[in-house]
Amino acid sequence: MITINGDNLNFEKFIKIVIDKEKVEVAKFAIQKVNKAQAYVQKVLDSGEPTYGINTGFGKLSDISISKDKTNQLQENLIKSHACGVGEKLSETIVRGMLLLRVNALIKGYSGIRYLAIEKMVEFLNKSITPVVYAKGSLGASGDLAPLSHMSLPLIGLGEVIYQGKEYDAKLGLEKAGIKPLSNLEAKEGLALINGTQAITSIAALTLFEALNLFNLTKYTYALTMEALRGITDVFDNQIHELRNQSGQIYVAKAVKEILKDSKLTTKQGELRVQDAYSLRCSPQVLGASLDTLNYVYDIIEREMNAVTDNPLVFADREKVISAGNFHGQPLALAMDYLAIAVSEIANISERRLERMVNASLSNGLPPFLVKNSGINSGFMIVQYSAAALVSENKVLSHPASVDSIPSSANQEDHVSMGNHAARKASEVVDNAYKVISMELFTNLQAVDFHDIDKLSTKTREIYDYIRKSIKFIEHDEIMYKSIHKIEALVKTKAFISLLN
Repeated sequence: MITINGDNLNFEKFIKIVIDKEKVEVAKFAIQKVNKAQAYVQKVLDSGEPTYGINTGFGKLSDISISKDKTNQLQENLIKSHACGVGEKLSETIVRGMLLLRVNALIKGYSGIRYLAIEKMVEFLNKSITPVVYAKGSLGASGDLAPLSHMSLPLIGLGEVIYQGKEYDAKLGLEKAGIKPLSNLEAKEGLALINGTQAITSIAALTLFEALNLFNLTKYTYALTMEALRGITDVFDNQIHELRNQSGQIYVAKAVKEILKDSKLTTKQGELRVQDAYSLRCSPQVLGASLDTLNYVYDIIEREMNAVTDNPLVFADREKVISAGNFHGQPLALAMDYLAIAVSEIANISERRLERMVNASLSNGLPPFLVKNSGINSGFMIVQYSAAALVSENKVLSHPASVDSIPSSANQEDHVSMGNHAARKASEVVDNAYKVISMELFTNLQAVDFHDIDKLSTKTREIYDYIRKSIKFIEHDEIMYKSIHKIEALVKTKAFISLLN
């Protein structure tokens, strides 16, 4: 059981709860803060003082007062009317992340929601029942209103849920899971549930998780390509990178040098040639810059995990409710655009290394397209085509979403972040990059088989042996997509990831 309190959620706990489905509970002191804020909301409601989100309309309708007897209906109407999501359904993992992040924001005690509603979301997590949420429809300001509305509908028995792999109408799904929906929403609760950045943050966190695993894979893939092309290892000399003083670059050079330390296939400067092409020689600089970006994004996301991002904010100790703009997704929008660019470059330079292996003019003695009888066999020719197509697609996807904005709510909400678009684009870039790196690995394993594999380094030989149990050397042309799909699936398994660590 992992205890959260609004301030202690980190990347590791997020992954354990969301992916590994560890149970979660709320710290007792956090519950007290929730109750205190909710009591103050009730006090404001009883006073009749017009207060945004409690007894007024929303957005451009904020100047319309709502009578006390209609405030519950106001909150339910809010999530029903705002559930305008379209497109594909978000994965259960992403939606679990949304639930967890919303709980963690609400228990900080600045939202004015009953603990009963929060407790219901915790029950959803612990019983693995997941609301159906559509991917598109958020502008990334005023929060992720559409996706969070879909997430919230099942709390009151509306919408749809996934339970044990099947989709159900919410009431039936909750019944199967042994969960009773809330009978109603009270003052401020609908707005507290849907006004925040939790869809962006969940997609961002899970995308970063994949990107970090991809980066780790890339170090070893690059090392194997260095062996396949008899690369010059002088470029990993510590002093070179210390002179640049960029931490990511220093780390990559040191890590790859360690992976290759006992390789008999790599070469020294002047042994076979004086220098390598940039895709080999400059990979520490390029990959290091991407690593620095991932570390920056990590910091932004982990801070957002413990942020209060709804509106208005309830300051019970000060007896104030203040309407502001913490729901604006700009920090995440910029971070995810940056991540997309960084990961796109990981794939970009990978495809260039792949090209050098299949091109007999550049491969330092390897056969054309890495096949014994070229001409009758095309070998790995179209593996490079496919990788090039993905790299080109990533260039389009790397156009920043965060520089765009469009007014909404009758121009009351006149600047938005497009953070949801940025996060979803970045996720697609990472998926494409995984495919490209997998293709490079597929290719360099073929290439090293034209050398003496006993000369591989200890670490790269472990990887070679592990993958060769499932994917054999290509003797002559065969259907290639099966091997490409298989190697991509294999490198994402926990067993393979553990092998790299």
